[in-house]
Amino acid sequence: MYLVSNRAMLQQAQREGYAVPAFNVHNLETVQTIAETAAEMRSPVIMAGTTGTWNYAGLEYLVAICQQAAKKYDLPIALHLDHHEDLADIGHKVRAGVRSVMIDASHFPFAQNIERVSDVVRLCHRYDVSVEAELGRLGGQEDDLIVDESESYFTDPLMAAEYVNRTGIDSLAVAIGSAHGLYQGEPKLDFDRLAQIRDRVDIPLVLHGASGIPEAMLKRAISLGICKVNVATELKNAFSAAVKAFFIEHPSASDPREYMTPGKQAMKRVVQEKIRMCGSAERR
Repeated sequence: MYLVSNRAMLQQAQREGYAVPAFNVHNLETVQTIAETAAEMRSPVIMAGTTGTWNYAGLEYLVAICQQAAKKYDLPIALHLDHHEDLADIGHKVRAGVRSVMIDASHFPFAQNIERVSDVVRLCHRYDVSVEAELGRLGGQEDDLIVDESESYFTDPLMAAEYVNRTGIDSLAVAIGSAHGLYQGEPKLDFDRLAQIRDRVDIPLVLHGASGIPEAMLKRAISLGICKVNVATELKNAFSAAVKAFFIEHPSASDPREYMTPGKQAMKRVVQEKIRMCGSAERR
């Protein structure tokens, strides 16, 4: 297999009533863990990286590692640009083999958001690359993306329909109450708003900030049209907690092959849980 766009993945999820999990990756260990687990559970999977991840791991390295994972497990992988903003940067990564893009122009006024996203769509569709964009804005922090609560706002259902029609995007990330990072209390998702968006928009919908959302709440969101679920913080926290615990028990340890292993095992449990919650197992 090879790196693919997420268009067919999400359209199938939309038809069959489940969601594809999108896990943020940072290094070899996260790619290995996600690919192995997705292959075992026969789940489609999206591996996402923010600009910070791409700067850290390196474009060529990350593309090659994910291509090898797809080949090793005969697994279609959508390697995804998460929260990218610069057209030239997106074009560079697309020409290097990336086939799934999220352009984030949500901090611009509506007309300018449409203009910037439309430019990315024109570029990406020439290469058969899927494009996701966001209308509305999530609060919280993911890597170097920080949005104060006062600057966040929900997706307007009427504007969403116009936005999709004018941009030509393949999937729409909606702001309905989720947030990047972990929640201080139980999240409150606006399901009525989600249902209104679903009634007006016929492309797959995306939920960012899914780390920590209870299973019943996530499944309800999927039943109302969410087809892609982004998970980042839970994966990082599980990995780092397991590695820290290993060093507490083995303070003189120095071999990465030893202390990375419990981190990978902890991530695997998160990936298994999210695939189960999304209902994506046995879908490929």
